[in-house]
This record gives sequence, structure tokens and C-alpha cells, in this order.
Amino acid sequence: MNLELFIAKRLITGKEHKISISAPIIKIAIAAIAIGIVMMLIAIATGVGLKHKIREKVSAFNGHIQISNYDNNTSEVSVLPVSLEQEFYPEFKDVDGVNHIQAVAIKGGIIRTEETFEGILAKGVGIDYNWNVFTEYLVDGRIPDYSGKLNEEVLISRMMANRLQLGVGDTFFSFFLKDGDASRVPNNRRFKIVGVYDSGFEEFDSTYVFVDIRHIQRMNKWGEDEIGNFEVFLDDFDQLEAKSNEIYGKTPSNLDAINIKSKYFRIFEWIGLFDFNIALIIGIMIIVGGINMITALLVLILERTQMIGVLKALGSENWSIRKVFLYNAAYLIGIGLLWGNGLGLGLLILQDKYRWFKFPNPEEYYIEYIPVHIDIPTVLALNLGVLLLCLLMLLVPSYIITKISPVKAIKFE
Repeated sequence: MNLELFIAKRLITGKEHKISISAPIIKIAIAAIAIGIVMMLIAIATGVGLKHKIREKVSAFNGHIQISNYDNNTSEVSVLPVSLEQEFYPEFKDVDGVNHIQAVAIKGGIIRTEETFEGILAKGVGIDYNWNVFTEYLVDGRIPDYSGKLNEEVLISRMMANRLQLGVGDTFFSFFLKDGDASRVPNNRRFKIVGVYDSGFEEFDSTYVFVDIRHIQRMNKWGEDEIGNFEVFLDDFDQLEAKSNEIYGKTPSNLDAINIKSKYFRIFEWIGLFDFNIALIIGIMIIVGGINMITALLVLILERTQMIGVLKALGSENWSIRKVFLYNAAYLIGIGLLWGNGLGLGLLILQDKYRWFKFPNPEEYYIEYIPVHIDIPTVLALNLGVLLLCLLMLLVPSYIITKISPVKAIKFE
């Protein structure tokens, strides 16, 4: 029988425990733990959720890794064609963890209407394009169908549609330079809007229009087996750097492989700061909760001075008595964690379902609402970490028990 645990249970279930002077202090300590775990859960879920959403949007427009020709072109426009006749296409069998690979081509142009005009990047895609990543962003109409003959269907952003005062079913003319030469008569194409998307990512929404890749091939005088570059999607984003190096080593020497972290390093440096903010919030909350528990423990020890003296007189060791109060503290921390998890996870689930809380300036965060990502192993690790760290913090104040004299404690009134 565990004597220390038995005594701790009697102290917890005893009526005098609920009406003692320490009762309000204990409630405050429990509330501090509960509020702390709520704040930590919100910080982790929203921080990780925002990171995932931003990188999902960047990869939706670019893939995780792009394979293209080595050249001095720093723009998004495809200049030198890449042959479709590659060993890694249409399936990258030599590298594990590749989910999908698709061929695209981009050409700069201008949309001209009677009222205004807009510069665009026409992204040519084909039947191999993975539209699943755009399902969430589609706000009107449908996804273009490029599985049959060459057609004029396009997908345009809501931002651009509003600027041009166009909608689903409308047609427009666009102009593209021939070989980048402004002195030559430009290529003229008439397109029809069949779908409108809104990713919330202004950098992409303000420029990208999705068209049939065969239009780009014809305007650039490329063959059917020539494209601008390949976009590779991975199963695990956390393996991005390792897979980038592996893919680079498996492609021909005339091709380069660059991942989106390198291409959009400013964005990923920014979202990398989220980890520091999350760690800072967790650290502060643990310290606040720990200090409140230290206060509660000291009050409990002072209230039970006579009991400590009796136990010492009966031969109990100091560590045995300290364990009694540490068990008591662990129970109080557990109560706080239980309430905190219930409230925190409840709020996060409701936010994930109803999206009540939104950013006041969504253009700065590339998303309108505050996203959440709940990871059960992370939640369990957080709770275990809070419990262990708080108990470690309580080891020092529990040392005061060793200074209590049995004779003086028994006489204490």
C-alpha cells in the first residue's frame, strides 16, 4: 500500500479541506492552471493552423518543388521549354513520398475590357493538374475542363473579376507579347470565365488566371511535349528540404529543382516566427501557473504543520511527507488541466466549425478567419509537460517540510 498516496487522498476528500483557509487559494491556483492551458492550446492550435494554411496556399499555386531549366530567368514567366519526355514524369517512382507531379507553363499578358485593363500571369495547366487543392477556394462557377479539345475556359480570382467587373459566363480579350518583343503584334486570345476563386493570398489572386496549357504552347510555338516546368507535391511537408535534395539528384543535369521555402523565403521566415511566439506564450503560462501552485502548496504545508510534526514523530522521512503534498498538488494540477482542456478544446472545435473569429486585417495574414489545427499527440504532450514542469517547480518549496521540527509543530496551535 502506498501510504503517501493514501494520506493525500484523505486530505483531498476531507471536509475540512473544502472549508479551510486555503480553499480560495487552491481555487485560484486551479483557475490559473486552467486558464494557462486554454491559452497554450489556443496559441498552438491557431499558430500551427495559420502556418499550415499559408503553406497550403503557397503550394496550391506552385507545388512543393518546381523542376525547370537552368536559366537566368528570375520572373514567373516560362521562357525556355522543358521536355515532357522525362523518366520522372508522369510518376516520380525513384523518390518516395512524392504524391503528384504536374506540367504547367506561365505567360505574362494583359486583360483588356471596355472600362479598364489588368496585367496577368496566365498559368497553363492540362489534364494532369490537381484541382483538388483549389476546391476550397472556389467561390463561384466550376473548375475548367481541359480534358477534351482546346477551349477558352478560364478560372479567375474574385479580386481580378471585381477589378475588371466580370463574372462567371463573361468573356474577355487578353493580349500576350510574341517572344517578349513589344514591337511585334501581340497574340490575342478570347477567354470565357467558368469559375471564380478566392484564396485570400493577394500576391497570387492579383495576377494568376488559369488557362488551357495548349494556348501557352501555341503562343510560344512549342510542341505538345514542351512545357514551362513541373510542379511536385509531397506527402509530408516537413520532409521538404530532404526531398528537394533527393529530387535534385534524380533529375537530369540540365534541370534545376527549387522548393517553395527557397522561392518564397520571406513568407516562410515570417511564419517561422510563430514557433517563437508559441514557445514564449507556453513559457509564460507555465511560470504563472507554477507560481500559483507554489503559493497553494506553501499554504497547504502551513495548514498541515501539526500533521507533519506527528508524521515525523512517528518516523516518517522528509521525502515521504513531501510526496504527500506533491500528490496533493498533482491532483490540483490535474483538475486545472481537465477544466482547461475541456474549455480550450471546446472553443477550438467551435472555431474550426463555425469560424466565428476573423482577422481584422486578413490581407496581412492571407486568410480571412483564424484557422485552427488540433493535433492530439501535441495536446497530450502539452498536458504531460505542464504537469511535470509544475511538479518540478514544486520540489523546491516542498523542501520547507524538512525544516519543520516535530516538537514545535505538535505544540503549534
